[in-house]
Amino acid sequence: MLLGDYTQLRGLARDHDLSDELDRAIVVPWERMPRDVVTMHSRCIYIDENVGVQREIELVYPDEADPAEGKVSVLAPIGSALLGVAAGQSIDWELPGGRVHRLRLVRVLHQPDAATDTQTGNQ
Repeated sequence: MLLGDYTQLRGLARDHDLSDELDRAIVVPWERMPRDVVTMHSRCIYIDENVGVQREIELVYPDEADPAEGKVSVLAPIGSALLGVAAGQSIDWELPGGRVHRLRLVRVLHQPDAATDTQTGNQ
């Protein structure tokens, strides 16, 4: 997780399940963030392995959430679950009502922090 995101999320997640995830987070400078890990404002594809449904989303802050555009809040259960997951990894996600679904991150389509090195211009 990137330091700037960590700091902002810490303020949002006081009494939220995300707080537990942040306690386990590894904070790294953006130069060391792998390109295949979900960070804030990443666009990714995941599959719900229980039902075989694939979905593309962008992970955003709560005030930017817009389900019609595929923008999912980091405070939504799926958003908290996907933050920090790398392509190919699977996670268990508890749905409201207690059912658990296995989600597999297929691919990170865009990760803004790794897209362009602003100092060198490399991608």
